[in-house]
Amino acid sequence: MSKVDASLEGGSALVDSKMTPLERRASFSLASIFALRMLGLFLILPVFAIEAGKYPGGDDPALIGLTMGIYGLTQALLQFLYGIASDRLGRKPVIVFGLLLFALGSFVAALAPSLNWLAIGRAVQGAGAVSAAVTALLADQTRDLVRTKSMALVGASIGLMFALSLVMAPLLVAYIGLAGLFAMTGTLALLGVAVVIWWVPAEPLEHKNLPRGRLPEVLRLAALLRLNFGVFVLHAVQLAMWMAVPAMLVQAGLARDHHWWVYLPAVLGSFVVMGGTLFQLEKRGYLRAVFLTSIGLMAAVQVGLLLTLGSASVASMGVLLFVFFYGFNVLEASQPSMVSRMAPVHVRGAAMGVYNTLQSLGFFAGGVMGGWLVKHVGASGLFAVCAGLMLLWLLVAWPMRAPKAG
Repeated sequence: MSKVDASLEGGSALVDSKMTPLERRASFSLASIFALRMLGLFLILPVFAIEAGKYPGGDDPALIGLTMGIYGLTQALLQFLYGIASDRLGRKPVIVFGLLLFALGSFVAALAPSLNWLAIGRAVQGAGAVSAAVTALLADQTRDLVRTKSMALVGASIGLMFALSLVMAPLLVAYIGLAGLFAMTGTLALLGVAVVIWWVPAEPLEHKNLPRGRLPEVLRLAALLRLNFGVFVLHAVQLAMWMAVPAMLVQAGLARDHHWWVYLPAVLGSFVVMGGTLFQLEKRGYLRAVFLTSIGLMAAVQVGLLLTLGSASVASMGVLLFVFFYGFNVLEASQPSMVSRMAPVHVRGAAMGVYNTLQSLGFFAGGVMGGWLVKHVGASGLFAVCAGLMLLWLLVAWPMRAPKAG
């Protein structure tokens, strides 16, 4: 067991964990970059499977799943390189470059005449892999004691953008189509560039003179390997299950344009409950317990979806999705915080890069796996596989120890 992995289970002590003004500025500005970028991505998600079917080649669910997931593949190929580059060249230049590339891919997708060109645009979008550099910069500018709270602000911005997209996407696509949504995505990415240049605080000077780390340092830490495996499973399951959840809501009697009636309360309610539990439990030494419980809850949701398949009501779907989003939000807030605290400072960008690489591979695997499973074994096979993956993660994560705050 590694030294970090064997650290105290309790996480931070009962101390004052209020953010400083600089930490608040860093947290909100970097969360806004995620928000602008993820709003564009999430606007596509609820309508992509239907709208992509209107393109030449769009009659194959597996190809649609590949087009949705290829974004994650190119993210995975480049994420750790961006992280290493940010350790050596600085965080902000790498973030600006990635956002510009993401915008380019969005505009390529907006002009796509076929599903193949749409896939190319999605692939170029994925090449703007800035998540590692953004989270590494946020870790640079916040103390360990407020790190989970800062990461939760990022998670909250992502979750709120997801909820907003569920309301806006059906309305927007009716007026501007899928091409218009991609054009909007590119514009939001360009706004993100402006945020980086004019709002995000400057990088801490003390990090510029750190020794250059190497990737093997990151890959030798067992605790980080566990978290990397976990984020892969988390995002594979998240994307895969959305190949079947919308159809279940339709079968339950809720028109596709009204799905946000379930999504929005589930997402917002989960954030309220998470905010009232996660940070207090972490301060009192229960981070490991809430982390493992969240994995178990997400596994239970997959079992619940499997058992209610064909007989689910709108109310039962709302409860299951609320539990899912609660578990997902807890894990999204706590995992990157733990990675940033467990990794040595001089390889923090590389560690976040590897973590985000596995996250992106999860997106890719989830899109491909979800499309393939729905096509060949149906929604029941999809939820069974997702439940099995979550239980496997629970076993892998069980030996974890929460890091001490520095």
